[in-house]
Amino acid sequence: MRSMGGERVEEAVAGAVALLRTATDRDWRATRAGRLEWDCRYTAEHIASDLIAYAGQLAGRATEAYVPFEITLDEGTGNEDVLQVIETTGALLAAAVRTTPPEVRAFHPYPFRSADREGFAAMGITEVFLHTHDIAEGLGLAYAPPTEACADLLARIFPHVQPGTDPWRTLLWATGRGDLPGRAPVTEWRWRNNLVIPAGRLTLRGVTPAAATDLAAGGDGGFTWVGSGPFQGTRDAAGMLLKAYEAGTHRPEWGVFVLVRKEDGRAVGAMGFHGPPDEDGRAEIGYDLAEDGRGRGYATEALRALSAWPPARQDGTTLLAKIDRTNIRSQAVVTRAGYRLAAEDGELLTYELRD
Repeated sequence: MRSMGGERVEEAVAGAVALLRTATDRDWRATRAGRLEWDCRYTAEHIASDLIAYAGQLAGRATEAYVPFEITLDEGTGNEDVLQVIETTGALLAAAVRTTPPEVRAFHPYPFRSADREGFAAMGITEVFLHTHDIAEGLGLAYAPPTEACADLLARIFPHVQPGTDPWRTLLWATGRGDLPGRAPVTEWRWRNNLVIPAGRLTLRGVTPAAATDLAAGGDGGFTWVGSGPFQGTRDAAGMLLKAYEAGTHRPEWGVFVLVRKEDGRAVGAMGFHGPPDEDGRAEIGYDLAEDGRGRGYATEALRALSAWPPARQDGTTLLAKIDRTNIRSQAVVTRAGYRLAAEDGELLTYELRD
């Protein structure tokens, strides 16, 4: 699985700047940028502002709000100069992404008030792609970023959007810049960075469709695993998540989470939901641990945290776990987490946690 790293930021910036350099002799201030209310010059400056803001969040380890600064260009700055600023701010974001540890998260408001280095890289790249498109549309230039890159962005920070046959058109539609047959126009949108839930000695990190694709195909999903992981159940759960994403029914807050040890950053297993609550308000939960992570209480800690997470405890929601009668260890895990035996069907036991 190719990481969303600094080189990806640099590639996006280089492609955008190469195109826009062909039109630096045009009057960008007098030309509207596509469907935006902004002119092309302001939109180019906005790209630089986004890149430096994301770099600042990561470098400053901001946790409560945006770092209170903004970029100001000198009077008399020309179009070519603006492109140099975009290159510079892109390099700063790439450097911040490269030097930020994977477990670090910095403030971003949507939707869970934080993002990791790959989230900021993905948002920065998307800003470059979209606003270069806006400027190019205004100036009459042809622009289309790499298909694979667009598909990766959708699978990382637009997990709620059903992927289409044309990732670039789907990305434009998802951000209110185009139409797709059979889909209503988008008038408002937000980023969807992955959710992270603290759980004692662990961190539950939400699995994106991009990570699920890699896990289901036999990869590591971008995680560093203990020697015996990931377990097959984790790969099966990733496959279920991927099917929901492709069908347009995936809801990240009711998805799959990898259990990452805080002490060394290694993944020891996975836990999550089979999907959102059904019409009766029931949501099934499942989990597994790599052999190297068993017998240490990790599953109990993770289950308690996930079961206490506010959306899982909304009014009327019943969480349930189905366990084989012979799986005594798993029965002990759910019991310690507060679940109680609710039904027996042959060799299958159903435990429930109610409000």
